Amino acid sequence: MSNKEEFEKLREQCTQCKKCRLCETRHNVVFGVGISDAEVMFIGEGPGENEDLQGEPFVGRGGKLLDKMLEAIDLDRHKNIYIANIVKCRPPQNRDPAPDEQEECIKWLRAQFKVLRPKIIVCLGRIAAAKIIKPDIKIMKEHGQFFEKGGVLMMPVLHPAALLRNPNNKPAAFEDFLRLQEKIKEICTHTYNQ
Repeated sequence: MSNKEEFEKLREQCTQCKKCRLCETRHNVVFGVGISDAEVMFIGEGPGENEDLQGEPFVGRGGKLLDKMLEAIDLDRHKNIYIANIVKCRPPQNRDPAPDEQEECIKWLRAQFKVLRPKIIVCLGRIAAAKIIKPDIKIMKEHGQFFEKGGVLMMPVLHPAALLRNPNNKPAAFEDFLRLQEKIKEICTHTYNQ
């Protein structure tokens, strides 16, 4: 079975999931978007209202900012990366996903990771970074740094929504993306050759 076929099977299973209470209020399962052999994977915490309605991660104002930052370093959600979230269903009122919801749903993310086998993971925001990289992450101090876990490089970055609230942090966030671009060119073989 190809990566693409495996991913579609996984998506189909995920859209039927009812393992936690978030399924009760969702409009759509937000499985993820991108290519099934991406070397770079971006992970956020969970879908917001726009994502829940459209079924795709990062499509609101923060998503538009993310797309601009990606474009500036020659990345595109439809051409050479994959974007997913820790939880696949929107928490009510955009609250933080509860620990039990994260634990249940992270199984889907692990399955996505297993199919993709990315070389680099970029955690969008503190909650994703704390869950994926290390629980005591200090996002304002450690954003843009690379951590290695299990042979995969991981980088926490500031969440696009946080950048909208605090535009003064945009230059530092863009520096992180430039650092990411350098690392992709160094270790990824086909990201920029799609």
